[in-house]
Amino acid sequence: MDAFEASTNVPRAGFEFDHRPETDQPFENALEKARSGIRLDVEDAIELLTTGTDTAGIDLVRKEQVLEAADRRRAEVVGEEVTFVTNINNNVTTACNVGCLFCNFKDAAQRFESSHDGENEGFTKTPGQSREIVRDAVERGVYEVTSVSGLHPALALDDEHHEILSGLDGEHNYKPPAAYEVDPGTYLEQIDAMSVDGVHVHSMTPEEAYHARRGTGWSYEDVFERLRDAGLDSVPGTAAEILVEEVREVICPGKIGTDEWLEAMEAAASVGLGTTATIMYGHVENEAHRALHLDRIRELQDRTDAITEFVPLSFIHHETPLKEQGMVENGASIHEDELMIAVSRLYLDNIDHIQSSWVKYGDAQGLKMLTCGADDFMGTILSEEITKRAGGEFGEFRSVREYVDMITSIGRVPVERSTDYEMRRRIDPKAGPFGPTLGPKADGTPLL
Repeated sequence: MDAFEASTNVPRAGFEFDHRPETDQPFENALEKARSGIRLDVEDAIELLTTGTDTAGIDLVRKEQVLEAADRRRAEVVGEEVTFVTNINNNVTTACNVGCLFCNFKDAAQRFESSHDGENEGFTKTPGQSREIVRDAVERGVYEVTSVSGLHPALALDDEHHEILSGLDGEHNYKPPAAYEVDPGTYLEQIDAMSVDGVHVHSMTPEEAYHARRGTGWSYEDVFERLRDAGLDSVPGTAAEILVEEVREVICPGKIGTDEWLEAMEAAASVGLGTTATIMYGHVENEAHRALHLDRIRELQDRTDAITEFVPLSFIHHETPLKEQGMVENGASIHEDELMIAVSRLYLDNIDHIQSSWVKYGDAQGLKMLTCGADDFMGTILSEEITKRAGGEFGEFRSVREYVDMITSIGRVPVERSTDYEMRRRIDPKAGPFGPTLGPKADGTPLL
């Protein structure tokens, strides 16, 4: 093996960003701080992510030192358990006009209008359809429904919101439901529809919350209170991408900015909703941006103490506008992926759980991430449209049996969990059959 491995994301060098992965301190200082548990700063994170800014590419020996420190920290914080949740994705619609360059999940909203003559491979679900999907999943034993959708112009928070938007002469990305073949209902109706028999509803990203208050003077607290009362249980901290404006201006100029994302997350926490947090890395950003993102997540957690897990999401580039327009050639390298997990563990000293995404990394590499600082292995996910539409190669379903076999294969303990990690069930690998037990109607029967 070569001592150094160059970064594979070559186009990053073509962007003239103000923030660059350069520091005035040696790698060894940052590593020693990480090993001793001293709170790291942004320069420390840059050194660990780059394995030393005075060299080109990733130093593989230093990388292993970072991974070792992160795995040791993981063991100290959460022990040998590897958790997962039995869940289903029910994304309501692919209709969206925001135009993020990293996304191939969306479909132009005009294609969904009744007057459109062309083909449309996207979908919009009515509240009734969402209820049937979730009801079936709950009967199978699912604990959590996750819903992250496009910003459909006809989606409003409630009837009052529709009335406000209809008086704004087509502004604020709004058209009435009558303009579309399928009426998505309101956000409150969709959340209520998915709130079946006590299932945990994990939905309404900061971007969706912005959409649910557009054109009004409502605060994020107002919006999240109404959603909570309709059945929302927790908020996914997606739409974060990279929380640095010079990167957002390139990859998602139509999306909410860093400050508004943070404002929405604080508001969700203030009304009693748990949250998660993410980073989507490996596109045009550099290690300085990743470090700044981690710092902003840690500061948010210092203020709210509401983030249950941090989820690094490696950019899937294959079928995205960033790739099609020649702005990226590929995503992050395996070495970058491993360092992102490891430095997340070391930097986020106030978030106990770091997730390894088998949807992004695949099975073998997903398991490897559990030795780099991660301790959670996502969920069963009975569907996963977002990564699949971006060209992701990995599956849409993981059975409890597969979880048990995979986790025990690396000498760790499989544990079914609730969304907030408060409910846990250790699984005896010798006591099959293996099915969920924490869902409202779960009885240990396999999901499929």
